[in-house]
Amino acid sequence: MERTQGKTTVSAEVLTTITRLAALSVPGVSRMASVSGGVNRLFRRGMGEGIRIQTDNNFVFADLHLVLKQDVNIREVSRNIQLNVARAIQEMVGMEVGNINIHVEDIEYEEAEA
Repeated sequence: MERTQGKTTVSAEVLTTITRLAALSVPGVSRMASVSGGVNRLFRRGMGEGIRIQTDNNFVFADLHLVLKQDVNIREVSRNIQLNVARAIQEMVGMEVGNINIHVEDIEYEEAEA
């Protein structure tokens, strides 16, 4: 009996979850910033989650809208987010990463305690 090769598909929600968890695990990231839009134009899920994911063939393109913590090097934190998200997508789902754009929407300042 011959075995047939099957096909694995990964939902947009899975890519969004992987991206969110990978970004939030980077030191200096406070939280995702809300953003309108969503995943591709066909998928409206992911709205307000701070992430827009687009796929083309086996490539993932992502826009992340983030709030960073105070007193961090924005360039360094952004680079770490890009590396961490790309690694997570490649390792977990085996897709290639086209680009990951970081949009810093705000800096979260903790109020000094009196």
